[in-house]
Amino acid sequence: MLKFAAESTGVTLPFPSFVFGIIALSVFLLLGFVTWSYRDVANRHDHKQSHSEGHH
Repeated sequence: MLKFAAESTGVTLPFPSFVFGIIALSVFLLLGFVTWSYRDVANRHDHKQSHSEGHH
């Protein structure tokens, strides 16, 4: 059976594979925090909403 050169060389990662999972989890947590920080933004400007009701 023929053995190809590509089969004998492995892929070398820049760091261990579990670090990729930690990076992905960190990104998702960061995006979740950004999303969570924008909660209730519409209610912060409640004074503007009462004045604009007559215009619609």
